[in-house]
Amino acid sequence: MGRISAQERREGVIRGAIAEFARTGHHGTSTAAIADRVGVTQPYLFRLFPDKKTIFLAALLRSTEDTRLASERAADADGGRRADLPGMTNAYPQLISTRYETLLMQMQGYAAVAAAEARGDDLIGEVVRAGWMRIRDTVHLPPGADADADETARFFVCGMPGNTLTATGLPSGAGK
Repeated sequence: MGRISAQERREGVIRGAIAEFARTGHHGTSTAAIADRVGVTQPYLFRLFPDKKTIFLAALLRSTEDTRLASERAADADGGRRADLPGMTNAYPQLISTRYETLLMQMQGYAAVAAAEARGDDLIGEVVRAGWMRIRDTVHLPPGADADADETARFFVCGMPGNTLTATGLPSGAGK
């Protein structure tokens, strides 16, 4: 069996970091916990990433990209059409059912924005907002689609209560 490349190890650290940050947030997660989860030493972790904030940002980027890709794949499977957004509407809960930490990581990112910006650090907010806009653009403008801003807004308005119910462990019907 061959050695794992630095890029593969880096990806493993990002996935492990998502799981750790999803549970305990940016400040509650230690780099030791991330290193232990992925089976590397802290010095090796810091050879891959310069600091914990960079790991957190990479985890945020990966979790939002996973969400965006789930929507993109659903649109591609539907021939790039947006008809009632059925594929995209189902793709997100499917992603969350198999990778629950993706939702929690994104929520930790939202929570970290206010704390970071209160300290004068806009970088986390910039990453969260850019990720949100990439997801929104994927839903709003799949290839060959007619954009309807109201329909896109309804899609997200309906999805946000589902995020809250899922994150708090309530059944989906509890919001009705």
